[in-house]
Amino acid sequence: MATTIKDQLSRTIVLPSWPFRIISLVPSETELLVDLGLEEYIVGVTKFCVHPKHLRKNKEIIGGTKNISFEKIKALKPNIILCNKEENTKDIVFTLEKEYEVHVSDVKNIKDVIHLIKQYQNLFNCKEQASKITTTIKNELQDFKTFIKNKPKINVLYFIWKNPWMLAGKDTFINSLLAINNFTNLSSNQERYPTITSEEIKQTTAQLILLSSEPFPFSDKHISEIKKLNISPKVILVDGEYFSWYGSRLQAAFAYFKKLHLYINNV
Repeated sequence: MATTIKDQLSRTIVLPSWPFRIISLVPSETELLVDLGLEEYIVGVTKFCVHPKHLRKNKEIIGGTKNISFEKIKALKPNIILCNKEENTKDIVFTLEKEYEVHVSDVKNIKDVIHLIKQYQNLFNCKEQASKITTTIKNELQDFKTFIKNKPKINVLYFIWKNPWMLAGKDTFINSLLAINNFTNLSSNQERYPTITSEEIKQTTAQLILLSSEPFPFSDKHISEIKKLNISPKVILVDGEYFSWYGSRLQAAFAYFKKLHLYINNV
């Protein structure tokens, strides 16, 4: 009788057979797989799976996160495909699950991250590495909570896109990390990724505007563009991978957040 597991959407997944042939359609999950010691079993990734840097040279690229080549996937003969509710479309999941085992993650906070890593532990029999990663994340988080405990709360807007301007809103992983940083996200009561007009930016009560490095590659010229609106908040660039990549990247995220707060205090 096949051994089964539930993914984060409570869908039943049959454990992959040995040897694993994994396709990852989620960049942060690809990085996690490598850190779990599973790189040799990855057969396909997306063009956005940029960590570790060498991976795309050694693995088949099957497209993006929302546009994939089903022909390439078929040729790779995977026995498990990893998706994410937000990163990948319903059509992709529905099409793939007709022929393959498809695990779908749904991550909104660090508790979900720990749960996902434990699911991968069960899927791929990597208990030792999974335990090391989850322990590090928990320890780093606890240390950061001590660091941030007496810091004042700061009203922020977190920009992820331009033309139109878009923000990170409620029920996003970004929003949960903003809260951990004592940042009060002024768009946390809106849809997941609300738009905002230049006029609304002018009227904001935010004390700090964060321009993420991804998915839109904000740069210094965009700081100047927003400052031309004659607003009072500080405007800075932040590394979007530390705010939006769940998984093993969280091991280094809290050290980055400490440096970020020190920088904010000196801007």
